[in-house]
Amino acid sequence: MTSQKPIQDSPNQQALTFTCPKGLEGLLEEELTSLGASEVKLGVAFVACRADLQLAYKACIWSRLASRVLWPIAEGQGESAEALYDCIKSINWIEHFSDRQSFKIHFTGKSPDIRNTHFGALKAKDAICDYFRELTGNRPDVSDQPDIHIHVRLHKGVIKTSIDFAGEPLHKRGYRQSQGAAPLKENLAAAIVMRSGWPSMMKQTEAALLDPMCGSGTLLIEAALIAANIAPGLLRSQYAVERWKQHQRDEWRVVKADAQEKKEQALQTETELTLLGYDMDERVIQKAIQNAIRAGVQHYVHFSVQALADWRREKGLPDEGLIVCNPPYGERLSDEVAIGALYAAMGNKAKQFFPGWKMAIFTGNPQQAYQFKMRADKQYQMFNGAIPSKLMVYGISKDSDKHFVESTEARSIESGDSANIKLNDGAQMVANRIKKNLKKIVRYAKKQKTNCYRVYDADMPEYAVAVDVYGDWVHVQEYAPPKSVDPEKAQNRLRDVLDALPVALNVDRERIALKQRQVQKGKKQYQKVDEQASFFEVQEGSCRFYVNMTDYLDTGLFLDHRPIRTDIETLAKGKDFLNLFSYTCTASVHAAVGEARSTTSVDMSQTYLNWGRRNLTLNGIAEKYHHFIQADCMQWLKDVQSESKRFDLIFMDPPSFSNSKRMIGVLDVQRDHVELIELAMGLLKPNGILIFSNNLKRFKLDFDALNKFEVIDVSAKTIPDDFTRNAKIHQCFQISAK
Repeated sequence: MTSQKPIQDSPNQQALTFTCPKGLEGLLEEELTSLGASEVKLGVAFVACRADLQLAYKACIWSRLASRVLWPIAEGQGESAEALYDCIKSINWIEHFSDRQSFKIHFTGKSPDIRNTHFGALKAKDAICDYFRELTGNRPDVSDQPDIHIHVRLHKGVIKTSIDFAGEPLHKRGYRQSQGAAPLKENLAAAIVMRSGWPSMMKQTEAALLDPMCGSGTLLIEAALIAANIAPGLLRSQYAVERWKQHQRDEWRVVKADAQEKKEQALQTETELTLLGYDMDERVIQKAIQNAIRAGVQHYVHFSVQALADWRREKGLPDEGLIVCNPPYGERLSDEVAIGALYAAMGNKAKQFFPGWKMAIFTGNPQQAYQFKMRADKQYQMFNGAIPSKLMVYGISKDSDKHFVESTEARSIESGDSANIKLNDGAQMVANRIKKNLKKIVRYAKKQKTNCYRVYDADMPEYAVAVDVYGDWVHVQEYAPPKSVDPEKAQNRLRDVLDALPVALNVDRERIALKQRQVQKGKKQYQKVDEQASFFEVQEGSCRFYVNMTDYLDTGLFLDHRPIRTDIETLAKGKDFLNLFSYTCTASVHAAVGEARSTTSVDMSQTYLNWGRRNLTLNGIAEKYHHFIQADCMQWLKDVQSESKRFDLIFMDPPSFSNSKRMIGVLDVQRDHVELIELAMGLLKPNGILIFSNNLKRFKLDFDALNKFEVIDVSAKTIPDDFTRNAKIHQCFQISAK
C-alpha cells in the first residue's frame, strides 16, 4: 500500500506553489520576492518558493499576478490509479476539514495508467470519501462551490497534494460583474500594464494612461489599482482558506487590516494621474463605469464613448504618457483586412496625436503589427488563455507628428508607387499581373467615365479572387477553393493577394474590403455581413451611385452589366421602362437619366428599393414618374397580366437561385426562365424589347420553347473590356416579338 508523507518542513516555512498564466512567471517571481519569498524557482505557468503562512496570506491579498496559492500537505510516490488512491486516502484529512464540509478536487498531470485529469480527480475524490466514511461513518459532499479546494499534481511519479487557499482563481477580484466580449483575465491585464512600463511612469509628477478600445475597462482598472497601491484581494468577499481547519484567523486579520489601511491612505491622497478609456459601444462603457465603482477606483479612471476614428489628444495631457490596448484579434481570415486597417489607423492616430508617448499593444495577431509602421522597443511572449500572444511596446518618436499627414482627399488608384514594400514571390506575381492589367483598364475606364472597374479575375488560377476598384476602395471577392486545395495554402495565397494590393493599386490597406464568396443558397443570398452602413458615391458614365463595401456580400453595383445599363440609357428615351429583379435600381437610374417617360422597379427587398430611391435622388431626379414596388417578381408578373399597363423596354436580371419567406416557391433561373420570359413578353408594347440577362455559368436558353419570339444572343457585345478574362460572367439576350 502506497502512502503520502506529511510535509516535514519547519513550522514557519513550506515549499509553496503559485500558479499563473503562461508568460507571467518572471513577473510573479519578482512580486513574490518583494513579499519575502526565498529559494524562488520558475516552472511553466507556476512559481515555487519557500514561504511561511503569513506570506501565503499576503499573496492571497496582494498578488496581482498569481492564479492560485497552493499550500502543500503531503507528498508520495506512484503512477497507477491504485497508488494515487492509496496516497490520497493515507492523508489525515480530519486535520484539514470535517465530513460536514464540501470539497472539490483539481487534478493535473497524467501517467500511463491515468490518462486524463477527470479520471485522476475521480480516484482522488473516492479516496477522500472512503477515508471519512471509514473514520466517521459519513462522507463529505462534492460540490462545484465547495468549502475546501484540494489540488493534486501527478508529475514524474510524484503525487503532491495541496490545499488551494484561493478557491476561486485570484484573478476573479470581484469587481468585474459586467464585461464585454472576450475580456482579459485581471491578472493578465495587470501583467500587461506592468510590462508596459506603467509602474515607473506613474511615479512621475504627471502621468497618463489611455486605452482607445477599453471594453469593460480591465486594463485601466488594474492600472489604477497599481497606481493607488490598492491590494486587489481586498475586493473579494471570500477565500477557501477561511474554511480550512488550520487557518490562522488572527494572522489573516492582520494581513487584511494592513492592506485596508493602505487602501484608505491611498484614497485620501490626491493624485495627478490621468487614466482615460474610450470605446464606441455605449453599453460596454456603462459596464466599465460600474466595474470601476465596484473596484473603488472611479475617481482615478474616466470612461467615455468614442470611436477610434474620432480619437484625438485631449487638452491638458502631459508630454509623455502610455497608450495601452488589447485590440481585436480576428478569428477568420476575412477579418484580417479589417484588423489590419484597425491597426494601421491606431498607429496613424498615435503618431499624429501622441508623439513622445509609449504605446503597448497586446495581441494574439502579432503578424499585423507591421501596420503600425513602427519598430517595437520590447516584445514579451504571453498567453491569453490558450492563445499565444505578444505584448509589443513602442516608443512614439517626438517628431512623428511632423512627418504624418492625414489625407482627406480620395486618391486615384492607378499604378502603385509603393515599390519599396517587400513582397514574397507569390505576392509579387499578383502585384505584377494587376499592374499589367491596369495599364489597359485605366484607359478604358477613363473613356467610359467610370471609377469602378475590375482589375483581376483569377487570372492565375491558384490566386482565385476577383479584384474590383470602386473609387478609392478595393473590393476583393475570394472564390471558394475546391475541397482538394489545402485550406492553409489557400489562406496563404489570399494573404499574398492582400499584401500585393497596396503595392499594385496604391491603396491604403484599410480601404480593402474582403468578401469570401461561396455558392449562395437559400438564406445566404444577399445576406448582410456587417452593420457599418458605410455608403459612398461612385461614377458610371452620366450617373452616380451609392455603393457599400462592408455591409453586404455585393456592393450595390454589378460592374459586368455596365454596357447593358449604358444601352438602356440610350434606348429608354421617351419610353416606359420596367426593371425586374431591380436590386439597387441602377438600370432604372440610367433609364431616368436617359429621359425615360417612366420607370418601374420591382424587387423583393425593401432595403434595396430604398437604396434605389437614394440612387435616384443622388442624380437629381424626382420620384413622380419613377415607381418602386416590393414584390416577388414572378408572382407580380402573373398578377399584372390583366392590367392595361404596358412597357416599351424591360430589363430582367434574375438571380440564379432564390429562396425567401416572401416568395411563393423557389426561383431557379434554368428551370423557370421560359415562364419568366413569357410573362415579361406579355407586358411589352408592340415593338418593345426585353433584355434578359443572368449570371448562371452553365445556363442554356431554351430556344425551342421560345421560338415564337425573336431571340438574339448579345452576350459578347455586353461583356465590358475589364471582364474579357471571364467571358462567361453573364449571358444576355435581346428578345422581341416576331
